[in-house]
Amino acid sequence: MSDTVEFRELADTVRAVLAKHGDRDALRRAVSGELGYDEQLWTLLCEQVGVAALAIPEEYGGVGAGLAAALVVIEELGRTLHAPPMLGSAVLGTQAVLLTGNEEAAARLLPEVAEGARTLAVCWAGSAGWDEPGVQADGGRLDGTAHYVLDGTVAETLIVVTSDGLYEIDAAAPEVTRATTPTLDPTRRLAEITFTAAPARRLGGDAEAVARLRDIAWVALAVEQVGAADACLTATVDYTKSRVQFGRPIGGFQALKHRMADLYVLIESARSAAYHALTTLTTENPSAALDLATARIHCSRTFETVTGEMIQLHGGIAITWEHDAHLYFKRAHADAQLFGAPARPLARPA
Repeated sequence: MSDTVEFRELADTVRAVLAKHGDRDALRRAVSGELGYDEQLWTLLCEQVGVAALAIPEEYGGVGAGLAAALVVIEELGRTLHAPPMLGSAVLGTQAVLLTGNEEAAARLLPEVAEGARTLAVCWAGSAGWDEPGVQADGGRLDGTAHYVLDGTVAETLIVVTSDGLYEIDAAAPEVTRATTPTLDPTRRLAEITFTAAPARRLGGDAEAVARLRDIAWVALAVEQVGAADACLTATVDYTKSRVQFGRPIGGFQALKHRMADLYVLIESARSAAYHALTTLTTENPSAALDLATARIHCSRTFETVTGEMIQLHGGIAITWEHDAHLYFKRAHADAQLFGAPARPLARPA
C-alpha cells in the first residue's frame, strides 16, 4: 500500500500515533472496556489524522483520497490489533452507502462519519455466514437476525444487507435488539442484531453492489492480516536477538534463521497478493475475482502460520496470558472466518 510518498507518510503518521497512544496497556483496556475499542485513540486518529474521512468523497465532507488510503490505516491498525470503527464503519459502512448510489443518504450520513461523530454498522451475515443475508425486507420492514456485525453495539446507524438491496435504520429503534456475541478474538467485538418488523429506509443497491462490498471486505481484511503478520515477525526477530541460550542469542542459530527467513518470504508474498487484489479491484481487471480469492486465502493462511511460528519461536513466554502472542493467534483464526471464504476459487480454467 505504501507505494507512494503520500501513502508512506500516512502510514508513518498513523504508526507514530499508535506507538504513542496505542500500546499494549491501551489495547488491554480497550478489550475490557464497554465499547470494545479505545475511544480516545479513535478520536485522536480522526481529529489529527482524519482517518475516517479518507475514503469519503470531498462532496460528502471527506478527503477523497480513495479506498487505498483508508487501507493504509487498516494495515497499521492490524499491526497493533486495535479495532476502532475504521474497518466496520469508515470502510465497509461508507462503501456500502456509496455503492447504493443514493446521494441523499450519502450527503446526510457521511459527513458525520468523516468527522468520527457517527458510526455505521453493516448488518449482513445469516447464521450460516455471509452467503445469505440474515435479514429480509417485506414492504419496507425488516425481519431477521444479522450475525457477526462489526461495531454493532456502538453504531448509531445500521446499514442492512437484504436480498432486496440495502436499507438504513436507526440503531436505537425499538424494533431493533442488539447483543454482544461471544468470540474467539477478544480484540474485535462483534454483535448479533435482531429486527422485528422494523421500519427502514431503502437506500438502493442490488446483488452486484453486495458482491462488490464483499470484495472490498476481503481486500481490507487481507491488508489488515498482512500488517498483523508483519508485526508478529518483527516481534519474533527482536526476541530471538535478545534471548540467549548456550552462550549466544538464539537468533544466531541457522535453523531459526531459516524459519524466520521463510516467514519473511511468506509475508512478502501475502503483501503482494493483497496489494495486487486491491489494484485489480479498483481498476476492474477481468482477473479480479481470482486475484481476490487468492489474496483472501493466502493472507489468511499466512497470518495463521506466522502466529503459530511466533508462539513456537518465543518459547514458553508466548503461552502466557500476559504476552500478546495469544491475541494475534486468536485474531488470525477468527479472521479466517470473517466475511466468509471463496467458493472453489481455483475451479476454473487458467
